[in-house]
Order: sequence, then structure tokens, then C-alpha cells
Amino acid sequence: MTWLITLLLISSGLLVGFINTLAGGGTIISISLFMFLGLPATVANGTNRIAVILQTLTSTASFKKQKVLDTRKGLLLGIPTAIGSILGAVIAVDIHEKTFEKAVGVIMLVMLFFIIYKPEYWLKGRKELVVKKITPWQIIMFFGIGLYGGFIHVGVGYFILAGLVLSAGYDLVKANALKVFIVLLYVPFTVLVFMWNKQINYQYGLIHAIGNIIGAWLASKYAVSWGANFVRWVIVVVILISSAQLFGLSDFKEIFKAIT
Repeated sequence: MTWLITLLLISSGLLVGFINTLAGGGTIISISLFMFLGLPATVANGTNRIAVILQTLTSTASFKKQKVLDTRKGLLLGIPTAIGSILGAVIAVDIHEKTFEKAVGVIMLVMLFFIIYKPEYWLKGRKELVVKKITPWQIIMFFGIGLYGGFIHVGVGYFILAGLVLSAGYDLVKANALKVFIVLLYVPFTVLVFMWNKQINYQYGLIHAIGNIIGAWLASKYAVSWGANFVRWVIVVVILISSAQLFGLSDFKEIFKAIT
């Protein structure tokens, strides 16, 4: 492995860790880079999960220390998410995901509309929903989110944020803390599926994880100190970039090719 590839893996990991902790969608960068470096799409999908585990472990610890993490509700919502993720990962090891990516792009744009049009739901939260018990609908919803996250993971943070803010009433800062905790709960199960099917490049994954850890730590600090409005606009920007990638309007592989 050359020093340039090592530098690309670490620096892109830092960016991905920062983006994923504050919003989501950074996985597009990871998977595009891995594929540019020669990994098959399914192996790139599996390799990315190593960095996600370490990234979310770092940010979860930071959010917990800052006392913005609702661990109890996170565990309750994390269980159906983890179950769904196992099924999604089993599907992912054999399926081609391009058509599904286009559907995700549409959903992201719909979410963008609600983020801009109804910002009060994302910024203030609704305490009357936070104190309520987990509903059957939320269990089904997070099972579906886990199914998607296990399948491809790209943009799963948006869906978790939407579920936590719109159905559970959390503001964006606390929802972000819960989001990374829930991802931390389900991703190890998907890693086991990809390991079993030999679809992980450990060298690339562990080096990429170095940057992810740094980016996640920085983002978890800024998310609390800069507040929900800052997180909201990060999400808007990342959704636009992610949607452009999913619809083929931009290509991170071409950016990396130009760099090298």
C-alpha cells in the first residue's frame, strides 16, 4: 500500500466520521473510495462497516459524557433495528443496489423539504413525545430502518434522525446522540454477516477507521456546542451532495482520480 493511498484513507475517513456523526451520508465517500481502489461493490459495502463501529463508539462515548444520550430509549429502539439489519446484510451480500440507491435519493429529497419547511420540529423537539413509551409503529419503523442500514448503510442516519425527531420528539442534538448509539448497536451484527461471506478488506477498513475516529470525536463536540440549527444546515448540505451522487450528477470516484 502506497503512502498516497494511506493518506487518502485517513483523510477521507476524517471527513466521513465528521459528516456521519453530525448528519449522515458520508458513507457515499467511503464506498466510492473503496471501489476506486479496486474493491468490488459488495466488499466496499462490508469494509465500510469496520470504520462505522469505531466511529460510532467514539461519538457515543462523547455524547454520553456530555449527558445528551437517552440510553434506555436507544436500547429499546436499537433492538428492532439490529434485527432488521441482520436481514438487510444477508440480502446485501448478493444483490445489486443501484435501483435502490435511486429510491433513497428521492426519499432524501423529500426529507430535505420537511427540514426546510418545518424546522421547528427539528430544532426544538416535542417533549410530549419524548416521555411516551415506545409504540408498535416505532418498532416496525426502526426494524425497516435496520433492514435498510444492514443492506447498504448509505444515508441511514437521515432515516434514524427522522424517526427520532418526528415520531419520538427529540431535538436534533439529542437525536444525533441517539442516532450514533443505535448505529453502534446494529452495525456489529452486519459486520459478522460480511465477515462470514468474506466481503471485508481489513487493511483498508482499519486504516480508514483512524480518520473516522478523529472526525467522529470532533463532530460530537461541535454538535452539542453549536446546537441544533448548525446540525440542521449540515444535514441540508449533505443531503444535497448525497442526492447528487445517487442520481449520478456527481461522482466522488472522479474527484479521487483527479487528486491522484
